[in-house]
Amino acid sequence: MKPVLAKENIYLNQSAASQKDAIRLAGEALVETGYVTADYIEKMFARENVSSTYMGNAIAIPHGTEDAKQEVLHSGISVIQIPDGVEYGDGNIAKVVFGIAGKNDEHLDILSKIAIVCSEEDNVERLINAKDKDELMAVFEEGGQL
Repeated sequence: MKPVLAKENIYLNQSAASQKDAIRLAGEALVETGYVTADYIEKMFARENVSSTYMGNAIAIPHGTEDAKQEVLHSGISVIQIPDGVEYGDGNIAKVVFGIAGKNDEHLDILSKIAIVCSEEDNVERLINAKDKDELMAVFEEGGQL
């Protein structure tokens, strides 16, 4: 069974020219490692058109629409660290973008775990400033979240 957060789904020091680029990076990471089909990325854009997935605190959590579930092969997360930030609609700046794919109803559980970790500003700062993948994963492991 695949881990929900795998090191190969963490991308540090990325840059994105736009919100759409950031979502595409998050989706492509999940496609490349076999968590979702390529069609899932379009469902992520469709979800964003319904309502923004910007969560505050420099965090965005793009994910697919309700009908995207058949595109999910395994529950998983991609983490795109964008230290310089990317405009994420309405003047918001995202510095960490989590791509989420959940089998069945697991996406709600994944969302809540990310929300718990990211509710503490110290944790968000650690995610934004992590210099390696182990450092970033430690933020979730210490919180007992993933």
